[in-house]
Amino acid sequence: MDKFTSLKGIVTPLDRSNVDTDAIIPKQFLKSIKRSGFGPNLFDDWRYMDTGEPGMDNSTRPLNPDFVLNQDRFKGASILLARKNFGCGSSREHAPWALQDYGFRVIIAPSFADIFFNNCFKNGVLPIVLDASVVDQLFNEVDASPGYQLDVDLDAQTITTPGGNVISFEVDAFRKHCLLNGLDDISLTLQHVDDIKAYEQRRRQDTPWLF
Repeated sequence: MDKFTSLKGIVTPLDRSNVDTDAIIPKQFLKSIKRSGFGPNLFDDWRYMDTGEPGMDNSTRPLNPDFVLNQDRFKGASILLARKNFGCGSSREHAPWALQDYGFRVIIAPSFADIFFNNCFKNGVLPIVLDASVVDQLFNEVDASPGYQLDVDLDAQTITTPGGNVISFEVDAFRKHCLLNGLDDISLTLQHVDDIKAYEQRRRQDTPWLF
């Protein structure tokens, strides 16, 4: 998993509440478990004018000009600004995979669905919970300022706006440690590889009939 320390990036506003994981990455794309290649199908039903299927050439598909990801001012964005209960619905881990593959490393919202929230941390995406009034203000600022960027510092747990306003956010200490050091569940386990090998050797000696 890639480390996350700090990020300064363009903000894309997704002004919809209760965005579920089927909207983030529709069910027909769940056949692959490669963790990559899902970016072109992020928000597929909203992003394109036709129905997407695995294996399609997305470069030839008709785009929905009204959808935020298709607007030039938000090209190259790495921060997604969302509304309450983002990531609700099914527990598919493909949702954070698609967001990260598209280029989003930070998601800011008033609240998240629990499983999606946990899956973000496990895949190098930082979900930040802010008060709804603060999120409202950020939506207003993004709308008024093309190219609007935020500076996110995980170590300091701060977000700095273009005007110099500093917003603090909370994050669990263990999850923060994992993101700062690029540690997913497998990496955490491999930190104890010597202990695991020693256990297996003792087990082989104590219960040789199992081997």
